Amino acid sequence: MIGMPEKFVRSTVDREGEAGAAWLAELPRIVEELLGRWGCVPDGEVMHGGVGVVVPVRRQRRVEDRAVLKVSFPHPGNVHEPDAFVAWGGCGAVLLHERDDGRFAMLLERVQPSTLAEVEDGDEVVTVAGRLNRRLAVPAPPGLPRLREQADAWEEQLRKDAEELTHALPRQVLDAAVATIRELGRTQPDTLVHGDFHARNILRAGREPWLAVDPKGYVGDPAYDGGTLLKSRALTLLEADDLRQAVHRVLDVFAEAAELDRERVQRWAQFHAVQAAFWGRRHGFRIARSGTRLHWLTEFADRLAELLTERS
Repeated sequence: MIGMPEKFVRSTVDREGEAGAAWLAELPRIVEELLGRWGCVPDGEVMHGGVGVVVPVRRQRRVEDRAVLKVSFPHPGNVHEPDAFVAWGGCGAVLLHERDDGRFAMLLERVQPSTLAEVEDGDEVVTVAGRLNRRLAVPAPPGLPRLREQADAWEEQLRKDAEELTHALPRQVLDAAVATIRELGRTQPDTLVHGDFHARNILRAGREPWLAVDPKGYVGDPAYDGGTLLKSRALTLLEADDLRQAVHRVLDVFAEAAELDRERVQRWAQFHAVQAAFWGRRHGFRIARSGTRLHWLTEFADRLAELLTERS
């Protein structure tokens, strides 16, 4: 049986509790069964992301056909990942070879482990992401979750957070986020978007220079993904001499590369920043759950939200 990375085991149990432990107990058997069914043999060390394991494999029925077997924890957020890959058909994203939706498993094109986040040139990172965003924005197939259906819940949560949590966000910052929900969130196009678009989900490849992985398979405004990208890039801007200028540079470069309306990208980025500021207060951040660092990160999220509220 294939062993699972200890770090992945700990994080899964910490996050999912007994359900996670039960799934982990079955995971080696699931992997072995899928390897046999899809004619694969392991071809490297087991890797993992936040919610799933990735096993490098060789497909025995094909010559030099390398792939990866990905098995994710059964969660609603992972349901439509294979549907997104099918819709893209390898254009800007990895190819899907096989799928087992009941086990949240896929056999995918193998790419390099190096991510776009490792590129030092910030403009290059944002340009590559913007061009991929444009390619991934295709007509969405039926049956995928529409972001517009989340708009009421977004607004309700923002208002609840503003009332229940101690914060220093000015009223105009909150009003701007609510206005984005009402003016952009409820009338989004039927366009496929990644949904978790950041540089760590863009990997070097051979077939194309860069390919996207780990989509959520949402349907909505492509500018929404610009907001998730800027949020993920925020900490890389900390050493900027002028944070305002650095933030607007990201918006300018991304919007041009993605061929999107720059104001829409900024408005979605502001909305994501406000969400992050409140999320940090309730749950902490992935890199800091408590203490001085959490306080500092929350203040930074507040500052970012205020900067993005300003019109350039």
